[in-house]
Amino acid sequence: MTQIVELQVRRNRLDDVRVASHAAPALADGQVLFAVDKFALTANNITYGVVGDMLGYWKFFPADGDYGKIPVWGFGVVIESRCAGINTGERFYGYFPMASHVVMQPGKIRSAGFEDVAANRAGLAAVYNRYANTANDPPALAAMDDARAIYFPLFSTSFVIYDYLMDNDWFGADQVVIASASSKTAFGLAHLLFHHDGRRPRVIGLTSPGNRAFVEKLGCYDAVVTYDDLEVKTEIMPSALVDMAGNRTLISRLHHHLGDGVKLSCGVGATHWSAPGGLGTGSVDNLPGARPQMFFAPSQFAKRDADWGPGEALRRAGQASARIAHAIAPLMTISHGKGAEAVRSAYLQTLSGRTRPEQALMLSF
Repeated sequence: MTQIVELQVRRNRLDDVRVASHAAPALADGQVLFAVDKFALTANNITYGVVGDMLGYWKFFPADGDYGKIPVWGFGVVIESRCAGINTGERFYGYFPMASHVVMQPGKIRSAGFEDVAANRAGLAAVYNRYANTANDPPALAAMDDARAIYFPLFSTSFVIYDYLMDNDWFGADQVVIASASSKTAFGLAHLLFHHDGRRPRVIGLTSPGNRAFVEKLGCYDAVVTYDDLEVKTEIMPSALVDMAGNRTLISRLHHHLGDGVKLSCGVGATHWSAPGGLGTGSVDNLPGARPQMFFAPSQFAKRDADWGPGEALRRAGQASARIAHAIAPLMTISHGKGAEAVRSAYLQTLSGRTRPEQALMLSF
């Protein structure tokens, strides 16, 4: 009998983790059992945990009691199927738990893939429920397995933020200030803005002194400013703030420095999730300029599905992701880890912010 091994995280205390093991359940009609081949782990997955109750991320792969399973992007192989149209041996790319195996209930099956229609995923963002059959991958994409899992979810978010800004004529901003500029979603956005064909705002990256050299090496920011120099070196002009850090103290500083010049203030990530003033430690109210808001990528995907037709936004995001991944490949190192302890260690390392910005992680149980 197949044993499922998984990393479970206490939902209200992300550093409380346990490795759990249990027998795979007998499949019901319409279900399949996946062996999770490999998956990426980035700061984006930490954000899923931080805002998990707010945005529903814990609902994708629930666990018992106060624990949950943080979703990751990766690949799974069907090892048992009781679902017509899904065959053993087929390999799919999509949203998986940090686990060795997972049971899914495919629906809307077609040659390109399927959607998981399990009851617990009803009403959740459709983009997370779609699984792509890798048998359809063109050779260039098939050669990018690791990069696809690591970068495409992040750079797809970069793409829809870029599209959101562009769709709203930059919100009248002359500069886009990106906090946590060394994070992958941040420099994906910066790359798209920097290489925009036509009039564009300046791109300002905020980062720590320790990451400054890496951010400058990326070559996609018009200026790189460290957090301690924020008030001195960030010019006062109409600005759109894109916050990957999730540090409310930092956002407050930016709002008070730029004042009514803040035309947009949107939070995307939570790389500084545990900092004083981080996400979940209180609200930001009564700040000068536009009121801070959370950016939810699936909402912009849904808008573009209506504007451009279903799947077109995801296709464009994939093309952009491939371009950015190729551009930054010489600067990045992909590390691989295997086994429950390697997964647990890598998760805690990422949670504590000890993963270097030039490092990317691929893991497997």
